[in-house]
Amino acid sequence: MVIGVLALQGAFIEHQKSLAACGVESIQVRKPEQLDGIQGLIIPGGESTTMGKLMHRFDLFEPIRELGRRGVPIFGTCAGLIMLAKEIAGSDQPRLSLMDIEVERNAFGRQVESFETDLMVPDLGEEPLRAVFIRAPYIKSTGNNVRVMATFDDKIVLARQDNYLVAAFHPELTDDIRLHRYFLNMIK
Repeated sequence: MVIGVLALQGAFIEHQKSLAACGVESIQVRKPEQLDGIQGLIIPGGESTTMGKLMHRFDLFEPIRELGRRGVPIFGTCAGLIMLAKEIAGSDQPRLSLMDIEVERNAFGRQVESFETDLMVPDLGEEPLRAVFIRAPYIKSTGNNVRVMATFDDKIVLARQDNYLVAAFHPELTDDIRLHRYFLNMIK
């Protein structure tokens, strides 16, 4: 199994380390042809408007959309969540529009208001999941086919729809690889 990690900006190396800890090979994706043959894709955190500009420059929008439409699992964290959303509150920035969610950017405040907390994620067991929020978005609303997996302060921060998984936080910045394992299990 080979997982692609979009490597235009953000914490892509940390995602690769989490995948390696799961015993899985990964490749950095910067061009459409690097999507060929992967079994899953992670879109990491970063700055979503910059990420959108870079995805446009490298002609990645349509190939990633096609990957998702074919049922290949895609995991978006922080900015990756924003990129997968159909709607971004108050913004017309480029996005993949693959997941039936509306998101609010920078919903928990500025960089200096970043924080860590424990989340209860029943799909991952009884042990809380440590979540790192950095200028994080949250999901304002979901379509009927979106399953909410975790909330924080009544805000949706982890959700799944078919082959799409999104987290408002950065699971790659902790040693807990359960969410990456969950994503990998979506492939099998």
